[in-house]
Amino acid sequence: MADEQQVQVELSEHLLEELERLSVDLALAAGRLIRDERPQQVGVFATKTTDTDVVTVMDQRSEALLHELIRAARPDDGILGEEGVDIAGTSGLTWVIDPIDGTVNYLYQIPAYAVSVAVVTGDARSQEGWRPVAGAIADPSLRVVHHARRASGAWTVAEAEAADGDLSHGRRLAVSNEVELGRSLLATGFGYDPQVRARQAEVLRRVLPLVRDIRRIGSAALDLVRVADGSVDAYAESGLNAWDLAAGWLIVEEAGGVVVGSTGPPGKALTVAAGPALVEP
Repeated sequence: MADEQQVQVELSEHLLEELERLSVDLALAAGRLIRDERPQQVGVFATKTTDTDVVTVMDQRSEALLHELIRAARPDDGILGEEGVDIAGTSGLTWVIDPIDGTVNYLYQIPAYAVSVAVVTGDARSQEGWRPVAGAIADPSLRVVHHARRASGAWTVAEAEAADGDLSHGRRLAVSNEVELGRSLLATGFGYDPQVRARQAEVLRRVLPLVRDIRRIGSAALDLVRVADGSVDAYAESGLNAWDLAAGWLIVEEAGGVVVGSTGPPGKALTVAAGPALVEP
């Protein structure tokens, strides 16, 4: 990873377009895999932090596909995946991938799960010093993909059009213009560790009287997309890893929003995403 940090990446507009297009292609390929080849009964491959934090066989297959496609397209880039892929590159760019964000929803056939793919500069294993530059989030259930690159806006396009290589007919995303916390619809999520969940429940008890209402969808990537498209006003959660937030972070910012942590960049301690007027409240 030291090699990656020392490389100064020249992010030309052409390269950013190329990275965005590849992000879309990767997210779509993995999204089609987990939707179209989903077994009737999804097997639990393993558990991670707790018995309720599951990894399915399809998580493994999706990450393996993304790994294979990235190595074929950009062999010098690094890869960091939720399910264990961790490859140091030499280009100064790292692909940060979540093969199924919302695995419990996927396991229970609740249609709120996604594939998140982003390419970043810096060391995404650290809590700061890295930034997403292009990314995409595929929503296989709705058959759409959300995508962005630096300084070019955030967009949602139909899966069929994106698969044909056409990103020109997408809908541009814009965050909510709500300015009052009391009128805000707030998305959030919870960790799997019982002690963490107890602490998050206490925070929720204090926050709930201050906002219009709470939504808990079960996918951080889709929560961030909902901030970007204005269907929720804000999102706040602790415990997020780089793969949970990398693509969504960029999409929110390119939709005119702000994404911050408790004292700096978003991450495990706290991630808050909203329109500029709501971030501080």
